[in-house]
Amino acid sequence: MEGRTDTGSATGAEGVGSAKGATEPVLGWREDGLEHRVRWRSESGAAPPRRVVVADDETRADDAYRLACEGTALLWRGDFQNARQLLTALARRIDRPPKRHKRKAEPSQVQAFHLYRQSRAQRARTLGMLLIPFEPGHVVPLRRAPDVAQACTEAYGPDDQPYVTSLRELLGLIGAHEWRQKGVPIPALGGDRIHPHYGVFSPVRGEYVDLVAEAPLPSTEVAFDIGTGTGVLAAVLARRGVQHVIATDQDPRALACARENVRRLDVSDQVRVVQADLYPDGHAGLIICNPPWVPAKPSSALEHAVYDPDSRMLHGFLDKLAERLEPDGEGWLILSDLAEHLGLRTRDDLHQAFQASGLEVAGRLDTAPTHPRAADPDDPLHAARAAEVTSLWRLRRGAGGRLLSHVNKTAVVALEGNRHRRGRTVTVFGDDQVGLTRAR
Repeated sequence: MEGRTDTGSATGAEGVGSAKGATEPVLGWREDGLEHRVRWRSESGAAPPRRVVVADDETRADDAYRLACEGTALLWRGDFQNARQLLTALARRIDRPPKRHKRKAEPSQVQAFHLYRQSRAQRARTLGMLLIPFEPGHVVPLRRAPDVAQACTEAYGPDDQPYVTSLRELLGLIGAHEWRQKGVPIPALGGDRIHPHYGVFSPVRGEYVDLVAEAPLPSTEVAFDIGTGTGVLAAVLARRGVQHVIATDQDPRALACARENVRRLDVSDQVRVVQADLYPDGHAGLIICNPPWVPAKPSSALEHAVYDPDSRMLHGFLDKLAERLEPDGEGWLILSDLAEHLGLRTRDDLHQAFQASGLEVAGRLDTAPTHPRAADPDDPLHAARAAEVTSLWRLRRGAGGRLLSHVNKTAVVALEGNRHRRGRTVTVFGDDQVGLTRAR
C-alpha cells in the first residue's frame, strides 16, 4: 500500500463556495502524482482529515488500524464490500478488551459517564478514517457498491457535485433509510408505525410513549406537544381524542418527519405541526414535553436529541409552563432519571426547578426501561442503566409554591419503594391513591 500511495493534507479552515454561497470544508490528497481537492461531508461536524492515503483491497487491516489511530484517513478505491469488511475489522481491534493492569479504584458514576463518552468519541474518530468517494448524484464509483442515492438524498438533499464522506457515516445513512422505509411499530397507536427521518430521534424505546397513552387526560380540547420530533406523542394524543394538538419543533428535519407521520396516521385534521422555539402562541389544557434526558454537551448536531446542555430545554419548558396552561390544565414532563444515577442531576434539582417555575406535582407515572443495555452487565454504565426509571410528571400551576400539595407523602414513599421493580408502571393519582397499573 505505502509503496504506491501518495499522501496529502486537508483542513476545514479552507473551503469551496456552495450553491447557497456558504463555505464548505474540502478534503485534499495526492494521488498518482496529482493534487485533488473535493468537498467534505460530515453530519457529525467532524473536520476533514489532515492526512490522507489511498487504500484498496490490498490494504491490510493492521496497517489501516495503525494509520487510523495516527489520524491518517484512508480513501477507498477498492471493492465496496471489502471496505465494509475492513471497517468491521477496525471495529474489532478497537473493541478488544484492554490489557489488565493493577486494579484501580472504581470510578464514580459521573467519571464513568465521561470516560464512556470519551471512549465512544475516540472510537467514532478512528472508524471515521475510512473514506468513500462520491460522484455527482450520490453515486459511489466502487465495485459492488449499492445504490445509495435515495438514502443520501433523504439526509443531504439533492447534490450534483462530487464529495467524500466516511464509510461509517454512509452506513448510518443507509440504516436510517431502512428504518424510515419500514417504520417503528407503536403499540400505543394500535401497532401503526412511525417512520423516523435521518437525524430525528426514533421512538424505539417505546416505554415513554406508553406513559402518554396511559395518563388521565386533563382536557381533550387543546394540547401542545413541545419538541415533537417524529410526532409520535402528538399522534397518540390525537388517537386518544384530543381535538386540537399543536406540535412544535425548530429542526427542519423533525418538522418534515412529523408532518409526514401525521399524514400517514390520518390525524391531520387534529394535529398541526408548526415551527417554534418551544411554545406556540396561546394556551392549552395539556402541554407535554419529552426533552433530552442527559444534561451534557452534545458532541454533534445528531446528539441534540439525547443531550441537553445545562438542561436548557428542560428549564425552557418549565419556566413558561404555568403561564401557558389553562387554569385547570396539566403539563406532562416525560423524563428519565438516568442523569440522577450518573450524578449529573439530583431529584432535589428537579423539584426545585418545579417550585421556581410556580408548579406543583399532581401525580407521576413510572416505568422501567426494557432496552437490552439495561440488562447488560458488561455495559460501562450498567449500574445506572439498571436503576433507570422513566417518569411522566403531571404538573399543575402551584398554589403558594408548595410542591406535592396534591400527592400524599405516604403515597410518594410507597411509589419510591416500587420504582425499581423492572417492567412495572407505578401511578400516583390524587391525594391518597397509589395504583400498580400494569405488569409488562
